[in-house]
Amino acid sequence: MGIRDSLERVVDSIRETEISCGRETGSVRLMAISKFHPAEAVVEAIRAGQRLFGENRVQEAADKFSAIVGRYPDTELHLVGTLQRNKVGKILPLVACVQSVDRLEILAEIERRAGVLGLVTDVLFEMHTGEESKAGYPDRERLFRSLDALAGMRSVRCAGLMTMAPFTEDEKAVRASFRALRLTRDECAKRYPSLDFSVLSMGMSSDYRIAIEEGSTLVRVGTAIFGGRG
Repeated sequence: MGIRDSLERVVDSIRETEISCGRETGSVRLMAISKFHPAEAVVEAIRAGQRLFGENRVQEAADKFSAIVGRYPDTELHLVGTLQRNKVGKILPLVACVQSVDRLEILAEIERRAGVLGLVTDVLFEMHTGEESKAGYPDRERLFRSLDALAGMRSVRCAGLMTMAPFTEDEKAVRASFRALRLTRDECAKRYPSLDFSVLSMGMSSDYRIAIEEGSTLVRVGTAIFGGRG
């Protein structure tokens, strides 16, 4: 099955899941995770109608998307992998959003670098809701400290939260992870009414249907679109 057919199958599945759980059609965005796949695969997905992509590594994203963004200016790229402070300046001109803010230090560096570049960058705050090895804020208190710091920042903009569920076949554990993020979002919205928490980025190839049932507004799908990693 080619990328176009796979993409159509995923889109249909997302729409069917929206309908089955009583959500508005189109309420969930699809992000194609293109890590480890060549630029040609990304272009094939673009030609099939996909515009939102996610990459994990700064260097790979820069190598792959610098030319693609020039050819297809309506393409939107997000960074979804852990970001090191020394790579912030390199990635910001390419991405519309950094989904993996997991500590105050990286938030401050994005603010500094974006200010120098004259950019306003959307960020998602990544919460740790699964296995101990996962990245993300380990608790709400540390997340709140970063959200408090936004009051003094002008070059970053809160867009919501992100998480990765544990890699397990235990549906209850996966669902609990997504539910934890949704409850954290609800608490954040009450505590910070001036900030935007409309994006809940959760769900991957193996669990995006569960994520949609639990309130995801953006699913990050790679294998189901592009196949196994190259």
